Amino acid sequence: MDSLSGLYAFVRAAESRSFVAAGRLLGVSSSAIGKSVMRLESRVGIRLFHRSTRQIRLTEEGELFFERCRRILGEIDEAELELTRLKEAPRGRLRISVPAIGYRLLLPDLAAFCAAYPEIEFDLDFSDRMVNVVEEGFDMVIRSGELSDSQLMARRLRPFRFVVCASPGYFASRGMPRLPKDLEQHACLRYRFPSSGKLQDWVLVEDAGAEALRLPAAFALNNIEAVLAAAIDGLGICYVPDFVAQDALRDKRLETTLDEYNVVQGTFWMLWPSSRHMLPKLRVLVDFLSWREGQA
Repeated sequence: MDSLSGLYAFVRAAESRSFVAAGRLLGVSSSAIGKSVMRLESRVGIRLFHRSTRQIRLTEEGELFFERCRRILGEIDEAELELTRLKEAPRGRLRISVPAIGYRLLLPDLAAFCAAYPEIEFDLDFSDRMVNVVEEGFDMVIRSGELSDSQLMARRLRPFRFVVCASPGYFASRGMPRLPKDLEQHACLRYRFPSSGKLQDWVLVEDAGAEALRLPAAFALNNIEAVLAAAIDGLGICYVPDFVAQDALRDKRLETTLDEYNVVQGTFWMLWPSSRHMLPKLRVLVDFLSWREGQA
């Protein structure tokens, strides 16, 4: 059993690249992880990590050993989970990181989910920062864009696209743009990314292809809800994801324009650590959200 705990310590340290993070995941001290790895290295007679005061990283031999150990431990975890799934109802706390505006995606479905699974609790982190899923202990994250982290499993949540829209009153007073270049003569409500300070580009397609328009900023706002509210109040034209504006568009508080030039699309994904076999509480959430998207 000591050998098995040493393998767990080694794999978790390799995944998180930190004895401290591995200790947090396994509920022991970082020094205990370090000693366990040293005993393992002594037993196999090979140095598994390059160590410095700032970080650890696998040696070439450690990389080979890590891949084999991860598969072995994964099979052990799966065997144990198969037994518990037979008797365990989905329960416990789910810690999930969601984009700041993502409450518009997630919260509408949670009432039905909580009614179906009352023993599951949520700890939701609404933030646009790129979290370290493994090291920070998240069960799942919801993100859009390119999927580049090979340590994460993924399932599609929903697609989205951007829309250009303003209030009926604004269009009545300022006119409706017919071409993307007409936006240069309008009050543009620009979103400023809080993390970088950069203004979001508005990408519309014309005969020459899709280009990011360089538009004046009548208002620059670093909160997408504030952008939406300013547009509803008639202060200008906004460029926002369709799910952000859908309620206002349905209620006729906003109208879209330049739809035929709007080509930017994206997809939101549910992501979770590949090394962590899905507990019942996570499995039912992923399946539920996937099913809801299929019904939309």
